[in-house]
Formats: sequence, structure tokens, C-alpha cells
Amino acid sequence: MRILLAEDEKELSNALTMILKHNNYSVDAVYNGEDALHYLDAENYDAAILDVMMPKMDGITVLRQVRAQGNTVPVLILTAKAEVDDRVLGLDSGADDYLTKPFAAKELLARLRSITRRQMEIPGNLLNFGNLSLDRSKYELSSSAGIVRLGNKEYQMMEMLMGNPGQVISTEHFMERIWGYDSEAERSVVWVYLSNLRKKLVSLKADVQIKAARNQGYSLEKKS
Repeated sequence: MRILLAEDEKELSNALTMILKHNNYSVDAVYNGEDALHYLDAENYDAAILDVMMPKMDGITVLRQVRAQGNTVPVLILTAKAEVDDRVLGLDSGADDYLTKPFAAKELLARLRSITRRQMEIPGNLLNFGNLSLDRSKYELSSSAGIVRLGNKEYQMMEMLMGNPGQVISTEHFMERIWGYDSEAERSVVWVYLSNLRKKLVSLKADVQIKAARNQGYSLEKKS
């Protein structure tokens, strides 16, 4: 999953970025409201974390403009303001959830899972297709033949494939959502990770396969 983090305190932003990446999220970090709005206009994110008090444009203004444009990206508001009226303002402006500082990393991750789960309409933490299950809380792929733990980018690719079975996902889309807007990685890295995933599907005796559509992309299909 790809997250936009807008937080002007750079030490906190760096810490949150590390926590999110450790938990298998791709993160684009910005430090003011204008950049946050620009990134949300230009890119497709699975969720956004917005601080309220930011330079150039506050988080509530960013949120209102995003919603006015019809963007339904799940948004978690972060703020030091804990008054009821402040929480109501954030939620009424279109936030999906609201978290006051200081907060525990576990709570941030739980709230992020909650708002993205609602957006994706996936009950619980499991994605299922064929004889495979992907545990979104443990980053494990399993079948009756066993369990394998996936690395960060492997997990994100498998989540995209299992969340959209039968749908062709282009190399460019994998690059954008997983490696990020400013990545200098070569496109061939997608093939390398998919090759590793194919080997893991074989080890799990999966009844599904990752198929390549020439000049289009890749899809997860049931074996015929």
C-alpha cells in the first residue's frame, strides 16, 4: 500500500516513515500543506496521513480541497489538538479518522489498517483467492501446503494481485504504487520480484498463477 505522509516536524516524519516502511507500506513524505495537496492531486494513494498545523496550508484546508475535488482517499488526521470541537471539525471536513499527539505506533497502524480496510471493503485481515490466503497483519502467504513470510515489496505486490484477481496490472502501476513517485529503480525490478513470488507459489502448491500479458502487465489467475 502507498501512503502519503504530510508532517512538518521532520524528526517525527522520519520516525513515522521508518515505522510505516517496516510494516510494508510505501511512503511519500512531504512537509507542508501545498506539497500534500499537489501530491494528492497528481498521484493515486491508498491513504493519507495529514498533520493539521503545517506551513503554507493547514491539513484541514488540504482535506477540504481534496474532498471538494471528489477524491475519496482515506485520510487520517494527526494533531496535537485534543478538544472535542477540533475532532469534530476534522471529521466533518471529511477525515476518516483522527489521532491526537502523542500516540503509540501500534494505534497509528491499527487506525491506518481500519480506514484502508473500509475503503477496500475487505473484511478482516485476510485476502483469499484460490487455495491461497494472504494475512495482512502478519504478511504471510499460506495454503494447505504451508506458510511463507513475504518481504516488504513481495507482500505489496501480492496484495495488489490478490486484491484484483484476474485484472492485468501494468509494470508502471507496480512501480508507481510500490517503489514510489521519485524512485530511480529500473522497471526490470518488477520482473525480479514477480519471479520470486512465482517460486513461492510453487512451494505452496498454489492452484493459481501469475500470468504475463505481453506488453500489458501481470495478473493472478486460477490454473485451468
